[in-house]
Amino acid sequence: MIEIIFSVILFLSLIGMAFILWRKIPQIVLLPETAPATFHLKDVISRIKSTSPFQKVSFEMLLQKMLSKTRVLILKTDNKTSNWLQRLREKSQKDRFGENDTYWKDIKRSTKGGNLPR
Repeated sequence: MIEIIFSVILFLSLIGMAFILWRKIPQIVLLPETAPATFHLKDVISRIKSTSPFQKVSFEMLLQKMLSKTRVLILKTDNKTSNWLQRLREKSQKDRFGENDTYWKDIKRSTKGGNLPR
């Protein structure tokens, strides 16, 4: 059932794309042929620097923001690992306490069959 629905959606989408292409072909034919655009990295960099948001940003401010964000990330990571270590230590202490849990049971067993007077 779901395959039929997906097939219908695919078929309708293809029909829609074909209709749009059929309507736009006359306009595409009338477009003039142009030479491919040349790409100069220096021109792109100068245009990026000349835009208004990048003129006011200094390298020092950018570095300061990046370092502060990195510091916050490191502090969060340190806090998380500290919490993990604390939980591991608590679990280890519980496990160690559980090992000595049979101490009194062992003593009771040894005294039941032992030679001690009651």
